[in-house]
Amino acid sequence: MEDRQIIALYWERNPEAITRTQAKYGGYCAAVAQNILQSREDAEECVNDAWLAAWNSIPPKRPENLGAYLGRLTRSRAIDRWRALRREKRGGGAVTLALEELAEVISGGGDLEQGLLDRELAQAVNRFLGGLSGPERTVFLARYWYFEDVPGISRRFGFTESKVHSMLHRTRAKLRRFLQKEDLL
Repeated sequence: MEDRQIIALYWERNPEAITRTQAKYGGYCAAVAQNILQSREDAEECVNDAWLAAWNSIPPKRPENLGAYLGRLTRSRAIDRWRALRREKRGGGAVTLALEELAEVISGGGDLEQGLLDRELAQAVNRFLGGLSGPERTVFLARYWYFEDVPGISRRFGFTESKVHSMLHRTRAKLRRFLQKEDLL
C-alpha cells in the first residue's frame, strides 16, 4: 500500500492504518530503535509508542514522507527510553559513545541536548550533510542518526573499521570547521 493511502486511513481514523504502517515500516522502525536501545523488547515498545504517536498526530499533520516521519517518531521515543534507562543504570554503551563524539563538535563539550535542540544549528548541520559525498554522508548518518556501531557500519559498507573511524573523524573535523565558519561554535 502506498504512503498516501496509509495516511488517508489515518485521516479516516481507520485502525487499519496501524496494521498497514506496521507491515510497511515495522522492520525499519524496529531497526532504528534497536540500534539505540540494544534491546529487542525495549525497541518493540518504542515502535508501538511511535505507532500511537502517529495515530495521535495524523491528523492534523499530513507527513510528506511517511517513512521519515515514522523514523523520527521512533528515534525520539528510543532516545527518551535510552535516557530513562541510563538514568536508572548510569550505564554507557554505543549511544553514549556516539553522543560524546558528536558533542565534542556540536556543543564544544557543553550540553549536547541543548545544542541539538537549537533550530539554527540543525539547519546548518542539514546544509553540511547536503554538501558531503554519498559515502561520507551515509556513514555519518549511520553512526550519529541511527547510532550504528563501527563494526556494523564497516560490515554494511564493506569498509575496514579503521576506515570508518577515519571517515568519522575527518567528517567531524569538517563539521567543526563548517560550524565555525557559520559562526555557530
